[in-house]
Amino acid sequence: MTDPAIPSAYVRDKRTPTPSRDELRARIPGWGVDLNPADRPSYPKLQYPADTGAHWDFPERQPEKWPRERSIEHAFVTPVFGTAQPPKGLSGVVRKFAYARFSEGRLAHWLLLVAGDRIDAAEHHLRSFASARPDVPATGLRTELTRGGLRSRRGRSDARHHVLDPVVVAGPWLAAAGAAVLGVRKAARALGR
Repeated sequence: MTDPAIPSAYVRDKRTPTPSRDELRARIPGWGVDLNPADRPSYPKLQYPADTGAHWDFPERQPEKWPRERSIEHAFVTPVFGTAQPPKGLSGVVRKFAYARFSEGRLAHWLLLVAGDRIDAAEHHLRSFASARPDVPATGLRTELTRGGLRSRRGRSDARHHVLDPVVVAGPWLAAAGAAVLGVRKAARALGR
């Protein structure tokens, strides 16, 4: 015999029969109001063929100028797709690999796409050094020093993290500069031999 305090849904051997529609309708107000299709608010919309005014059964496909990345679950890309940012560089290779190898239901697919975004950001930072306007690593530093940056931070709930801000902003740039110095030294030693 089962304990009445434990709901029967959580017992291995369910002894109570499933209630009928009439029992459920009597016990739960509003149960089954959408069983009859005529009572559904969306019922007229469910009638096919719907008159949409479209002159096609399947829309014309946008031409692919290069093979687009698409999920392995789909036979083809959608009829219209974006072409503003074609995949390029190492980030494009990572993104194409994520779509070609892993399903959208796999964590590896999404982690590779996130890694591709980070690689793309690094590629743009490196590309900015070759332009006339490189990225500024310490954006807002002058304002912090001249416009009362510490005074404006007083009393905020994240005040204990202010010590880490310079490390987070400048740390990667200092590490990259250190790696560049070590690389130049190693190259100079190799050429000096």
